[in-house]
Amino acid sequence: MTEGTPVKKYGCAVKRYVQTMDLKDEPELIARYRRAHSREEAWKEIQDGIRQVGILEMEVYILGPRLVMIVEAPEDFQWDKAMAQLATLPRQAEWEEFVAQFQRCDPSATSDEKWQMMERIFHLYE
Repeated sequence: MTEGTPVKKYGCAVKRYVQTMDLKDEPELIARYRRAHSREEAWKEIQDGIRQVGILEMEVYILGPRLVMIVEAPEDFQWDKAMAQLATLPRQAEWEEFVAQFQRCDPSATSDEKWQMMERIFHLYE
């Protein structure tokens, strides 16, 4: 039985962003990408930078080579401003260069160029 993923509650209004990207469809590269995002191997500076720009929660899901990232941020969060700031933080450029070897996109692209924003087309209306 699938249990689902718990969702944290925040003391403020939150908005959600959903993005997608594809990895190179090579099992060994996908396995290495998974390890790089594990609790044991994730770079602390990258996690700190994500929080520093105001992101409350970030999750990445995988199915084969397809990734989906869900980002939750305060209602007044400004995506473009935050991504520009994130790009300047310690080790971010190094991280982007490292993960580019796994991703099916232009290796010189920024994180914001690699991840494609998804459009919500349905939600359970009240």
